[in-house]
Amino acid sequence: MEKRKEGSQDNLLEVKNLKISFKTDEGIVTAVDGIDFSVKHGQTLGIVGESGSGKSVSTWSIMRLLPKNSIIDKGSSIRFQRKSGKTVEITKLKANSRELRKIRGGEVALIFQEPMSSFSPVYTIGNQIMEAVLHHRDVTKEEAEEIAVDMLDRVGISNPRQRFKQYPFELSGGMRQRAMIAVALSMNPSLLIADEPTTSLDVTIQAQILELMNELQEDLGMSIIFITHNLGVIAQVADEIEVMYLGKILERGTTKDIIKQPEHPYTQALLKAIPRLDHLGERLTAIQGDIPSPLSRPVGCPFYTRCDDVISGVCDVKMPEPTQLSDTHTVYCFLHEEKDD
Repeated sequence: MEKRKEGSQDNLLEVKNLKISFKTDEGIVTAVDGIDFSVKHGQTLGIVGESGSGKSVSTWSIMRLLPKNSIIDKGSSIRFQRKSGKTVEITKLKANSRELRKIRGGEVALIFQEPMSSFSPVYTIGNQIMEAVLHHRDVTKEEAEEIAVDMLDRVGISNPRQRFKQYPFELSGGMRQRAMIAVALSMNPSLLIADEPTTSLDVTIQAQILELMNELQEDLGMSIIFITHNLGVIAQVADEIEVMYLGKILERGTTKDIIKQPEHPYTQALLKAIPRLDHLGERLTAIQGDIPSPLSRPVGCPFYTRCDDVISGVCDVKMPEPTQLSDTHTVYCFLHEEKDD
């Protein structure tokens, strides 16, 4: 399905120099280390990287859903344009402020990775959608019920009035994920954060969910941040992609830039790791080594410890500066700095 490209080029969300650390018994651990990204109105930003890259932490900070031991650096900026047209600095709002509570869920919604643990097992699906609607929208209980049933129908759940009365354990994994999307979209958010929304689903249901999200984005005009470790998935939904590793952005560009012409060795390795139908019977290509612990971050480029193209005495000394390959494509890699020289 070809994604829409028209619409305002103004940014709904602008994140600059975001740095997030955590206080632990072992000391201060940096999870996100000075990253920038933005999301345009009506478009999808994909953030891709392995587990431990900092993808979820960076996006959960938009809703201030981080644990109490987290520290957002004073130099960080998260600017969000509200439905009223007012732009607010999220980092300046108190975590329990009235304005942030209105934004959280009402204007920025979140779909979690595992829908079963996201729903309370003691309340029906309909009850939980209604609760969210009543909290964020000025409607009666009867109107909230109709909104909930209508949203269950829009996300493709059959017999929505019957499902409205059922408990989470009575639904299949795919239906629970659709119900989770219904909860998030029932408040008509401007921005939807989808945190690995298809990881726990089989490939058939996964394809249906991705198609559903594309369709709902077209209908509702919302922006999406789609978080995943799979470049194959992100290629189907994103307009722009940020490749993240150990709290740093290593490459950014349009989906065409990243998929057709990846320039960072890490991006290339992620693409090689995708299973391919024309390589049936062959061993899957794995990225050598493991992502380092944030407690022992390597000096220099964070990927050099696993990189086949590492330049000794360079990559292990300092972080590369951004190299602008085109108006839409940027890479952080000394291989391209060498070419520029």
